Amino acid sequence: MNGKIVVITGASGALGQVVLERAAKSGATIAAIDHSAKTPASTPDRLQIGGVDLSDAAQADAAIAAVVKQFGKIDVLINIAGAFTFENIADGNNKSWETMHRLNLLTALNASRAAIPHLTSSKAGRIINIGAMGALQAGAGMGPYAASKAGVHRLTETLAAELKGKVTVNAVLPSTIDTPANRRDMATADFSKWVTPDELASVILFLASDAASAVTGALLPVSGRV
Repeated sequence: MNGKIVVITGASGALGQVVLERAAKSGATIAAIDHSAKTPASTPDRLQIGGVDLSDAAQADAAIAAVVKQFGKIDVLINIAGAFTFENIADGNNKSWETMHRLNLLTALNASRAAIPHLTSSKAGRIINIGAMGALQAGAGMGPYAASKAGVHRLTETLAAELKGKVTVNAVLPSTIDTPANRRDMATADFSKWVTPDELASVILFLASDAASAVTGALLPVSGRV
């Protein structure tokens, strides 16, 4: 990753922080884009852009433009921004479906579209999206989330086909990620079987690396220990 400009959305989250630190340690220059306006100060090799709603195409365009203005190029886009909700269909309403669509699918779509002209100019352009194993076969209460992540899967495949030979586009499909929030919400679960952010980051950064130049259009399940 040495010398590459890596854009990470949702960089302040549990997974985003790990991916950011791992990428930085491998020599990448980072642009961290977040919805929260409270972000650390920028440094010469880390641009922090807060207060961005990536579900709004104009804001996504502006954030990507700021990265290019600062660093002159983009090599890798890692779309981590997203959210989760659990809601049975009979008990819910369209708001949850619309929210999941915006936060999981539109954020990845808008960031990718804005970055494409710059990624195609790179000799090693990469897009890595975050799908979900739960979107392969949805269970009870998973409707809004699974539908939005299934959209991310189809977005990944479509972008891979449209950008073939120019940019590789792949997605990782985690099972439950071992985060403080998930431990709090699922206190009786067996945490030892969950995938850790560090394990997931290893797969993401492999897909972002030169070693993965022949991999595109892949939807890679990452289930942790069984």
